[in-house]
Amino acid sequence: MTEAAPSARDRSAQALTDLLARTGYLLDQGTATALYLAFTLGKPLLLEGEPGVGKTSLAKGLAEALGTPLIRLQCYEGLTVAESLYEWNYQRQLLAIRLAESRGQALADADLYTEEFLQARAVLRALRHPGPEPAVLLIDEIDRADDEFEALLLEVLGEQSVTVPELGTFTAVVPPIVILTSNRSRELHEALRRRCLYHWIEFPDPLRAAEIVRSRVPGASESLIASTTEFVGRARGLELEKPPGLAETIDWVSALAALGVAELTDGRVLDSVSALAKSPDDRRELLQALQTA
Repeated sequence: MTEAAPSARDRSAQALTDLLARTGYLLDQGTATALYLAFTLGKPLLLEGEPGVGKTSLAKGLAEALGTPLIRLQCYEGLTVAESLYEWNYQRQLLAIRLAESRGQALADADLYTEEFLQARAVLRALRHPGPEPAVLLIDEIDRADDEFEALLLEVLGEQSVTVPELGTFTAVVPPIVILTSNRSRELHEALRRRCLYHWIEFPDPLRAAEIVRSRVPGASESLIASTTEFVGRARGLELEKPPGLAETIDWVSALAALGVAELTDGRVLDSVSALAKSPDDRRELLQALQTA
């Protein structure tokens, strides 16, 4: 029987580290402390770092560890209120109008703008999650959204609420754990940053990367894990369009293990570079680096 986990608010930084380790996500001390403070202070946590360092995976692992829903909002240019916070079910409203007309009744605007016709999107769903554990609201790649969308989030980030003009303000009973990620493709506004705790996630050093890969690809040999993580660490110093992150490293080691490769000197390693490289130029660079390693 699985032991019930204590409430999120009662967990120390070390307890969070141990909890996420069970899901395969290994926290460093700085990230564990930032996450603990986000819990303790009830603040959103803005995570920045190069693509592939594990920002999104942290939110996924946290939801899994807490046994609570992960509600993910993937940001993109042109994201609107109707796609992120809420929208009105116009089809049901139209049906209600026609039904009223068939009965010789008239509906006022107030009859059409009620909770019955409100469709909650990711942000409002997270605020209305009943608990007992808070939902994890992942606002992923906020830097891909427009400046205007950041303004839509300020009420949520600062007050844990959403105002629907026709109905009033919905305030979270069990405030969600809000994690925002950014790859710094553009600078975020100060108003958003002020409402969040901030943490920058670095690429792990080869020893820590090996520990993470070992937890995710248990079938790989120790020598393979050590040599691949050391190579990837060096490869980030090359002039690559997309330096490989942890996700690519895990994919590469998984591919090598599936091929039965135990050492980087195996000729089949060159055939597996597609798991590591994300462009033709990067593939050429990595192949050359492997051949001269």
